[in-house]
Amino acid sequence: MGTDQYHEPPSELSAETRTFARMCASLSEEAEAIGWYVQRISVEPDAASRAIMQDSLGEEFKHFSMELEFLLRKTPEWREMARGILFTDGDIVAHGEASEAAATDNE
Repeated sequence: MGTDQYHEPPSELSAETRTFARMCASLSEEAEAIGWYVQRISVEPDAASRAIMQDSLGEEFKHFSMELEFLLRKTPEWREMARGILFTDGDIVAHGEASEAAATDNE
C-alpha cells in the first residue's frame, strides 16, 4: 500500500486519520480526472467518443461528490462552512468569508 498521501508516519496515525487522508487523496484524484475529461471532451471530434467521455465525466463527478460528502460528515466545522457557500447565488467569495466567520464564531 502506498503512503504518499501521508505527511506523518502512517504507523503513528489513527485508523480514522488514515481513512480521512485516503478520502482527501481520492477527492483530489477525482478532481484531477474531472479536469482531464473536460479537456479531452473539448477537443474530441468524434461524437461517440465524446459521449463515452461525458458518461465517464459524470461518474468522476459522482465519486467526487460522494467523497466530499464523506469528508463533510467527518468534519462538522467544514460542513457548516460549506452550507453557507454551496448551492447559493451571489458572490462566492463573500459567502465564503461570511460562512467562515459564522463557523469560527461557534467554536
